[in-house]
Amino acid sequence: MGKSMALADFTKQLDALATEAVRAFDSAATAEALEGARVEFLGAKQGRLKAAQKGMGTIDKSDRPAAGKRFNEVKEQIESAFKAASERLAAAPVAAVKQGPQFDPTVPGTPFRIGRLHPITQTVEELKDIMGRLGFSVADGPEVEDEWHNFEALNIPREHPARDPLDNFYLATAAAATGGKTGLLRSQTSTVQIRVMEQAPPPVRIICLGRVYRPDTADATHYPMFHQMEGLLIDTQVTMADLKSVLRLFATSYLGRDVHIRFRPSFFPFTEPSVEADFHWDGQWIEFGGAGMVDPNVLKAVGYDPEKYIGFAFGLGVERLCMRRHGITDIREFYKNDVRFLHQF
Repeated sequence: MGKSMALADFTKQLDALATEAVRAFDSAATAEALEGARVEFLGAKQGRLKAAQKGMGTIDKSDRPAAGKRFNEVKEQIESAFKAASERLAAAPVAAVKQGPQFDPTVPGTPFRIGRLHPITQTVEELKDIMGRLGFSVADGPEVEDEWHNFEALNIPREHPARDPLDNFYLATAAAATGGKTGLLRSQTSTVQIRVMEQAPPPVRIICLGRVYRPDTADATHYPMFHQMEGLLIDTQVTMADLKSVLRLFATSYLGRDVHIRFRPSFFPFTEPSVEADFHWDGQWIEFGGAGMVDPNVLKAVGYDPEKYIGFAFGLGVERLCMRRHGITDIREFYKNDVRFLHQF
């Protein structure tokens, strides 16, 4: 307000203030909105009604009684509007309870959507449990490997086709992870066996489960990334009969007691003799992985005496086991992240 104001102008401002305040209180839909309007119009320090009261000092003395009377009327109007709005909001919840549906404590509530473990993770945990009961401990290792652990220590020479750049994911930026050596994403979990044998003397009885990477074209049975379970047993008196017994016990524990196992001659650089392991289940033979007696060159590479120690190793595909167990026909389903598929397990 200016230094001097006519009574008519002062009254006009009070009327406009009353109109705005009543409209704000009537439109307040929540307690928070009503409190904001109260502070704006009825605030004790900076409220607009307080500011209007201070403006009475600019009215001529002869007009101040009339101005004061009108101010009190507007104040009473604004306070009445605030009181009515407060009562309206206070009564609203009670009215809603009376008019709305009554609460029925016997009706089930809305359930929360709870996640679950991926079927591959479930399979990995079950495999750990089965092999743990057979006396095998779990070992782990890096997924970014050097050529020594992925090839050379496993008796895979430089000219071997398995080291072809087209069959591996070589990494140009893996120097930090491999100590400056040529690095790649591991193509098999046998690398963990080498790392364990480098650090621990015999006897060794371990399994290693994890992701491996090969540049395969994705189809119903192949994927560039998949999971393996490798087993290793090194001691002084180990035979192929022990290997077959372990795999039979594993197969019957995971797939059922009607499973049979057979060995077919094969070749792997890190085992000699080498075999392919087949499980007969549900009326047909299914290849699940390779196995064999650890090659003496592998034992020499890690500092073991091949004249004293002997052992076996095997590798199985986790996805293949899971697919066979649950009747899944396409490995790609595991990695589509379709909750309709994953929710089944």
